[in-house]
Amino acid sequence: MIAGVIIKKLKVIPDERGRLMEILRADDEMFKGFGQVYMTSAYPGVVKGWHYHKKQYDNMAVVKGMMKIVLYDSRPESATRGEINEIFAGEHNPVMVHIPPYVYHGFKCISAEEAVVVNTPTAVYNYREPDEFRVHPHENDIPYDWGRKDG
Repeated sequence: MIAGVIIKKLKVIPDERGRLMEILRADDEMFKGFGQVYMTSAYPGVVKGWHYHKKQYDNMAVVKGMMKIVLYDSRPESATRGEINEIFAGEHNPVMVHIPPYVYHGFKCISAEEAVVVNTPTAVYNYREPDEFRVHPHENDIPYDWGRKDG
């Protein structure tokens, strides 16, 4: 696992009325502060990535459908430099992924329907000076192929 990344298994509590699932709590070991909560989605087969942040941590949970969340550690000083992590997250694997600054990340919807991610980053989005640094999802120096891997 990439240094600083934490995967938290989420507990789903179902009953005859529906279900409840806590995603992030202030008493979680990875909680670093609250910036905002937002949702984003992707349609089947769509890749959203790559980007990283210099200051903020992301805390992502897929609440509908399934996503392949991919992380790439390009930090020169990191013991896990060059490592890639794939996390299959969503209805069949309810997890929250804690992503530290300078770790590239992106996701691909791998379900037959739209997938929805809820993110609780540690900072508010600054529209004038975003802490978001992007590269093209397919044309870049990251050694990763978003294609499906059979077998």
